Amino acid sequence: MPPRESLENEQNTPLIDEETRNAGPFKFTIEQLQKLIDPKNVELLRDYGGPDKILDGLRVNRDHGLSSDEGIDTSSKPFQERQKYFGKNILPKVDQQSFFYLVWDAYCDKTLILLSIAALVSLALGISEDLSNHSEDEPRLGWIEGTAILVAVIVVVLTNAINNYQKERQFRKLNDKKEDRNIKLIRAGNEQQISVFEVNVGDIMMLEPGDIVPVDGIYLSGHNLICDESSATGESDAIKKGDNDPFILSGSKVTEGVGKAVVIAVGVNSYFGKTMMALRHNENQETPLQIKLNFLAEQIAKLGVSVALIMFLTLTIKYFINAALSDHFPEFEEITVAVISIVIQTITIIVVAVPEGLPMAVTLALAYATTKMLKDNNLTGTLTQNRMTVVEGFLGQERFIDYNNIQEWRNRINKDTYDIITQGIIVNSTAFEDHDEKGQLNFIGSKTECALLDFCKGFGLEYRDIRSHAKKVKVYPFASERKSMTTIIRLPSAGTSHSKASENVGFRIYVKGASEIVLDGCTHYVNAEGHLHKLDDKSNQLFKNIISEYAEKSLRTICMAYRDITSSELNHISDENPPVNDLICLGIVGIEDPLRPGVIESVKIFKKAGVTVRMITGDNLATAKAIAKNAGIYKNGVAITGPEFRKMKKDEQLNIIPRLEVLARSSPTDKTIVVSLLKEEGDVVAVTGDGTNDGPALKLADVGFSMGIAGTEVAKEASSIILMDDNFNSIVKALRWGRAVNDSVRKFLQFQLTVNIAAVIISFTSAVLSDDNESVLTAVQLLWINLIMDTLAALALATEPPTDELLSRLPTLKSASLINFQMWKMIIGQATFQVAINLTLLHIGPAIFHLNVNNPHDKLIFHTLVFNTFVFLQIFNEINCRRIDEHLNVFANILHNHIFIIVQIVIITAQFLIVQYGGIAFGTTKIAWYHWLVTVLIGSLSLPVGVIIRLFPNTCIPDYILNEYYRPKVTKEKMLWEQAIHDVRAELKVFGAIRKVPKPRTSQGFSRIVNDASHQK
Repeated sequence: MPPRESLENEQNTPLIDEETRNAGPFKFTIEQLQKLIDPKNVELLRDYGGPDKILDGLRVNRDHGLSSDEGIDTSSKPFQERQKYFGKNILPKVDQQSFFYLVWDAYCDKTLILLSIAALVSLALGISEDLSNHSEDEPRLGWIEGTAILVAVIVVVLTNAINNYQKERQFRKLNDKKEDRNIKLIRAGNEQQISVFEVNVGDIMMLEPGDIVPVDGIYLSGHNLICDESSATGESDAIKKGDNDPFILSGSKVTEGVGKAVVIAVGVNSYFGKTMMALRHNENQETPLQIKLNFLAEQIAKLGVSVALIMFLTLTIKYFINAALSDHFPEFEEITVAVISIVIQTITIIVVAVPEGLPMAVTLALAYATTKMLKDNNLTGTLTQNRMTVVEGFLGQERFIDYNNIQEWRNRINKDTYDIITQGIIVNSTAFEDHDEKGQLNFIGSKTECALLDFCKGFGLEYRDIRSHAKKVKVYPFASERKSMTTIIRLPSAGTSHSKASENVGFRIYVKGASEIVLDGCTHYVNAEGHLHKLDDKSNQLFKNIISEYAEKSLRTICMAYRDITSSELNHISDENPPVNDLICLGIVGIEDPLRPGVIESVKIFKKAGVTVRMITGDNLATAKAIAKNAGIYKNGVAITGPEFRKMKKDEQLNIIPRLEVLARSSPTDKTIVVSLLKEEGDVVAVTGDGTNDGPALKLADVGFSMGIAGTEVAKEASSIILMDDNFNSIVKALRWGRAVNDSVRKFLQFQLTVNIAAVIISFTSAVLSDDNESVLTAVQLLWINLIMDTLAALALATEPPTDELLSRLPTLKSASLINFQMWKMIIGQATFQVAINLTLLHIGPAIFHLNVNNPHDKLIFHTLVFNTFVFLQIFNEINCRRIDEHLNVFANILHNHIFIIVQIVIITAQFLIVQYGGIAFGTTKIAWYHWLVTVLIGSLSLPVGVIIRLFPNTCIPDYILNEYYRPKVTKEKMLWEQAIHDVRAELKVFGAIRKVPKPRTSQGFSRIVNDASHQK
């Protein structure tokens, strides 16, 4: 590369000479191309020879793109040489944390470390005592307690590590699915849609509004291409691409215009890739629910630690008081053993009290729900099938009422008019034909444009031929603000024109969009013979009647128009604002997008579940109301247009919002206003959207759903959830799963807090009341109980599948507590019952079971019975916790939850083995069958106690504590009453209008009056 100084006098000489360019397979290296982007360097691009030299150096033609079989003659796969030289558009996967790392991470819990240290000290003292104080005939058992605790710690650590490993694998799969998306390219002269992972340096990339650019590129051509680079550079101003800034940064968003760019960097070499690699070490943020639960867990842990410290001080003081009162003060080794035993009990209480299973329950519930929903291909949002078809039309003043009759329509109109209509459809469009995800050849792009191209295909037209011969001069892509798309093309010297002599015509403007908006810009129309006529009031009303007729049939209406202009007129046209005035109307088409099967039923379910469905659409009011009525959305509420809504004062908007059911001809601003007003009123708002301009509303909403198929990348990035298949019915499943996850966490919380309270109180009380300072539940037994109430309970209760019953209740208030009154009632009631049962057993249990506690063997049996009773109280209470409401049937749908049943079988089996064969390690001994029967029966009392607690009246509790459900501000009955008053007023207007006309001349006149009055209605 020549020195930089020599370029000062040779600005037009390429920086890289031909010899250097020809040294490798490509004439530019990765480093040379990266210097163009970071930082942006227009001068360096000029030194390289400009975009044309970049194209030459990358061996690509701007119109043809890369060849699809490049390098196939020397390799089994195409683009091998190119990918070897420039890399692939794939970021290296983050190394999954090894299982051994997760084991270490799980062990790095302070309480487990303290417990391990105490267990090691106990083990050392036990072994020392065995070696020094025991005769050869006496069994050496001092090592057992320390070893058993260490084994229990290992089991807890391994269980947590396995859960974390599986969780990470599940979310890695979800992230891989999220990152895979498609991009439009030109290869072998054809427009194609391929995965972003298959993009290569040298590909010709096509950009349009809503795209998030996955690679770095250099702008080649386009029309008013504007990119938002704030996510890449932090600059908030949108940047127009052209000679002043031709650099397309990966990670930027296309907000306006269309364009083509050549890819110059992919993967880790791109601007976005380098940024992502630098951020790889950032930790994932926790969800609000996890933060809430972590805070709760911290508070419970603090309480548990406080109780443990009190227990430690109490037992220590008690030990030394008893020692001082005894005849022989114990030796130092005996004191050390006693203190270590107290420390182990204290630390075990902390382990039990710390609810580390809470965050894990959330993770398990979310992972389980997400996996199940992915299997169902769930979470989608459009009301209609998103398969649009042109079914009716009024073009060239001739109608067709069925797609099958379009050939008859073609025969009735002038050829020149037909050519202009079809050319306008094909040229004024960005959709193209390619294989979809199912491998079928279909049009890809805007569904409206796909329907229009299908309409042209019905005549046997090849859209590629017509589009390739049209020379586009300016393109104004569809924008929600103007609700139209405009394309200006250069006409051949003998182009067809209805408006001017051919020799004076150089360019043609094609416009399509919202029917009434485009029609407002028309001054003339074309008839079947190709004659031009002025659009007077009569003909204008004819078009409006057609629009209304189609709208009432739930058809989306599109108006098509054009205008021919001269070169001088073209020079006065703005690059930002399309020329949509003085147009010639070609006609109106009605596009059918039928409701998906089950939409009506889904809307009914939503209403039953207390969810209000509002339709905010760009369609005209008549179409929107017809679709909303068919779907069951528009019943007795308010349906208005976006402009009307925007003109209202804020207090008027707040008054109408609870009644609003349809907002037609809305802009993205309208959707954002509605969301902000609803949130201001305290509502939880979910928004579905697919367009770039839906981004602000999706981001503002509590939950943003973006369309997986029809949605732009900007919408997907702004949303909380990317919807996999555009089907409204599946949102019902999403609601079911969402409520199921919330309920699962609450069920687990209710269960764990009950065990926490009962275990801590029983351990503390029994240790203080015992003569030897020993809790009736040993440290190893408490660790097993901790495993039951944390890991196994989380697995059982967090994987409860949803039921339709979840949709029969109102939504929970946003401000509702995680633990409601009903849950507290059950927690306190069950914990009190369990403590009472166990303390009663401690007091009168030996007499009931005819055991002599002064006999070591009988004492061991008695402690085993207490331990077994406590465990079965938890097993049956876990069944009881399957309901967190006042319903009495806790066994409902239990057979549908296979994981719950398996976990219960595992716990019962393990408990049997521990009791019968745990021996010295668990501090248990074999018990008789009748002992099993009695302890299981006592444990089963949790179920009838749960019934009694649920039946306990709440008469003294204030309603604001009991009621956690959201209720709409305007009831259905009130809306019906308001609608009835509105209807009466409208009818009075009709009769008033009739009385003002003394004698209608014709029936048509009377009909017109009624129609006018009805329109006011």
